[in-house]
Amino acid sequence: MFLNKLKLKNFRNYEICETEFPGNKILLVGKNAQGKTNLLESLHYLATLSSFRASNDGEIIKWGADHCLIEADLTKYGADVELKILINPPRQKVLKVNGLKKSSFSDFLGNLLIVNFNVADLLLLRGSPSDRRKWLDDAISQVYPAYKDRLNKYSRIKTQRNNLLKDFKTSINLSSSQEELLSVLNEQLAVSGSNIVHLRNKYLKEIQQKAREKHKNISLSDEDLKIVYLSNTTGNFNAAEDEIPKPDKLLEYFQNMFKEKRAEELARAQTLIGPHRDDVGFMINGKNAVSYASQGQQRTVVLALKLSEIDLIEEIIQESPVLLLDDVLAELDNERQEFLLKSIKQTTQTIITTTSLSAFSDGYLKDKKIYTIDSGSVKENLNNEKAYL
Repeated sequence: MFLNKLKLKNFRNYEICETEFPGNKILLVGKNAQGKTNLLESLHYLATLSSFRASNDGEIIKWGADHCLIEADLTKYGADVELKILINPPRQKVLKVNGLKKSSFSDFLGNLLIVNFNVADLLLLRGSPSDRRKWLDDAISQVYPAYKDRLNKYSRIKTQRNNLLKDFKTSINLSSSQEELLSVLNEQLAVSGSNIVHLRNKYLKEIQQKAREKHKNISLSDEDLKIVYLSNTTGNFNAAEDEIPKPDKLLEYFQNMFKEKRAEELARAQTLIGPHRDDVGFMINGKNAVSYASQGQQRTVVLALKLSEIDLIEEIIQESPVLLLDDVLAELDNERQEFLLKSIKQTTQTIITTTSLSAFSDGYLKDKKIYTIDSGSVKENLNNEKAYL
């Protein structure tokens, strides 16, 4: 997979931007807050239909504008692909592939696949459960495009159910019609939620062995990494040891939990179980990495996960994804930085942002395409100047 060109209009601090990516290794250099991360964010949006920084689409539109455009030309399986997204809140975003409008997310996703690794990812283990759910959901939606539609369906049903619970005004004794409506939504949410949990378990099972091996190689020790899916609905799933529960078994868990939590949900007027409340845990030698691992150990876990994402995507689609490294090299020690750079295949198109070229050797900079980013302007750096640009 190869990204050839990116076009932006009214995206973040870019009024108009058109950038070509003619090589496998691209460096974007510039001071902070000039737009380096914004470029990578636009590629992340093309790949996942979500931002890794914004909570809603309105935040990514340039101040004063009412819409933005993200376009890209890429090569996949030897064929040219054109992607276009028009974001114009509150209207639904317009998605096009090769000029043809796509009505569902699953028809658009899977064209551009990326692995995004930024400074915030290094704090994944110490972040909130919602941070870890977003990491997991974005990763799954690329290799299983229909997953994004399932997430949206689940969210719509959950919202409808929460509104219904609020309408009950904390009443425990419901009328027959209210009972019937709640029962219908319970079943819909149980089916939708069990499908999501099943795919999350499946993905973690697939990435577990790869991450475990890379973690051992990076740490140069006998540390053993295990990933656990933490659920208050279906129970914890140890990706290293447990068999993936079948969807019908997960559905049974949901149905039982709705009965068990009925009184509490009516009293609190909200949905208390389901994948929107689940989490991902990481264990090193049987101990919770969040509580007991050092900062260096936690960063090793994240590095292992990101490198495993590349391998898993390549294994599933038979092409390497585009790798985005957003200022992350400066946050890694020399040993982990060297491991990361050596692990990237020459055929993997990699886009790296940095505030300075001084961290890179002359040998590494040879034949690399380098751009200077300044106040939303992208210019080719012909001199490869090792300066804080």
